[in-house]
Amino acid sequence: MMAPITTQPRTPTAWHALLCFGGNFLMISTGMFVFAISLHVVLFFCLLWTGLHAWLLGHNFSAVRAMMSTGISNALPAIYIFILIGMVIAAFMQSGTVAALIYHGLNLLSPGFFLAAGLILCSLMSVATGTSWGTAGTLGVVLIGIGSAMQIPLPIVAGMVVAGATFGDKLSPVSDTTNLAAMSAHTNIYRHIGSMLYTTIPSFVVTLLILLGLGAMFSANQLPTETITEMQQTLAAHFELGLLATLLPLLVMLALSLKRLSAEISMSASILSAVAVAVLYQERSLVDVLNSLWSNVPGNTGIASLDDLLGRGGILSMSWTLILSLLALALGGILFNAGFLHALLAGIIARIRRTTTLIATTIASGIVGNIGMGEAYISIILSCQLFGKAYDEKGVDRAVLSRAVEEGATMSTGLIPWTTAGAFYAATLGVPVLEYAPYAFLNYLNPLISIGMTAFGIGLLRSPKR
Repeated sequence: MMAPITTQPRTPTAWHALLCFGGNFLMISTGMFVFAISLHVVLFFCLLWTGLHAWLLGHNFSAVRAMMSTGISNALPAIYIFILIGMVIAAFMQSGTVAALIYHGLNLLSPGFFLAAGLILCSLMSVATGTSWGTAGTLGVVLIGIGSAMQIPLPIVAGMVVAGATFGDKLSPVSDTTNLAAMSAHTNIYRHIGSMLYTTIPSFVVTLLILLGLGAMFSANQLPTETITEMQQTLAAHFELGLLATLLPLLVMLALSLKRLSAEISMSASILSAVAVAVLYQERSLVDVLNSLWSNVPGNTGIASLDDLLGRGGILSMSWTLILSLLALALGGILFNAGFLHALLAGIIARIRRTTTLIATTIASGIVGNIGMGEAYISIILSCQLFGKAYDEKGVDRAVLSRAVEEGATMSTGLIPWTTAGAFYAATLGVPVLEYAPYAFLNYLNPLISIGMTAFGIGLLRSPKR
C-alpha cells in the first residue's frame, strides 16, 4: 500500500479525529478492563493506531517520530523531577520522617475528633510522601482498624482516608500527578501549587467541618488504645522519633520551596539532609541508605502495613509512572501536532464564551477521561494538550489550566470503581468504592467549589501580558 501522494499534509476533519480518538478510547478501555492487558502495552498499540492516522494525512515516518519526540522533549524537566521524587520518598523513609509523622499523629486521635484528625494525618502524610496509595495502604489501614474498633461506619472512615490521601497527592511538590499536571500545562510547579491553594484550602476547611460534625455523633465511643500503643511502640523500637531531627528534611524542602527555588534544588537539598539524618541520627549504614535511593527495601517491624510503607521509594519505584508518561506524551505529541486535538475540539471550544464554562469543561474532561481510560495520568496529559490554547486565548494563566485538570482527573480517580486508584482503595481499605465515595467529601467538593469561585472571579489568575 502506497502512502498518499501529497505535497502538504492534510488537516484532519472532525470525523477523522473522532475515529482516531474513538479507536484509542476503545483500545484503552477494553484492553485494561476486559482483557487486563498492561496499560503500557495498550498505549504502544495506541501509538501505532494514531501514527497510522497521521500517515494517512500525509505525514511520513520521520515527521511522526518528530511529533512524538516533541511531545516528550517538552516534558524533559519533569523527567528529572520524577527521578528525584523516588529518591525523596526513600530518603524520608530512612530518616524516620514518615515514622515520626505516624507516631506523633496517633496522639491526636480521640473518638469525637477521630474523623477530623484522621483527615489531617492522611493529608500530612500524603503531602510528605507525595503518594495517596502509600498513605491509604499504611496509615489508612491503621485508621480503618481504629475506626472499626470505635464502631464508626467503615464507609465514612474510608471516605475520610481517600479524601486526605488525595489532598496531598494533589498538592505535594513530590507527587507525580502534581508534577505531571504542571509539566503538561507548561507552568512552574510552585505556581501550579499556589493556584490550587485558592480552591483546595476552602474545600479542605469545608470537609474538615463536615467531619467534625459527623465525629460528634461518635464522641461516646471507646478509643482502641491497645492498637495505637502497639503501633507506637513498634515505631519507637525501630526509629529515633525526635521531631526536630526527623522533620528536618521536610522542613528543608518546604523552606526552599517557599523561597521559590527550583524543585530540583529543594528536592536535592531535602535528600541530602534526609541522608544525613538517617546516618547520624537513625544510625543507618551509609551504604544501605544510598542504595535505598535506587531501590528501597521493606522494613522489618513485624507489622505488614508498616513494612510495606517503609519499603516505598527509590528511583526504581518511579519506573512505572515514568515509562507510562513517556508513552502518553509521545501519543499526545502525535494527537496535537497532527491536528487531531484541534479538529476534535475546535467546534466545542469555539462555542465557549465564558471562562467559567471553559474551566468547568476542563474539569469534566478529566472526569470523563478517567471514566473511559481508567487512569489519571493520561487524562492529565491529554486534557492539558486539549485546552492549553483556549486558556491562552482567554488570557488565563496556565496554572489555572493545571489546577482545573487536577480537580477533574486527580480528584475523581478514586471515586470511580474501575480506575486503578478506585480498585486499589477498595481492595486496601476493604470498602467498595460506591460505599465510601459519598463520604470522600473533598474529592467532589473541590471541583464544585472551584467552578463556583471562578464564577465570582475568585482565584482566577491571568496570564502575564507578552
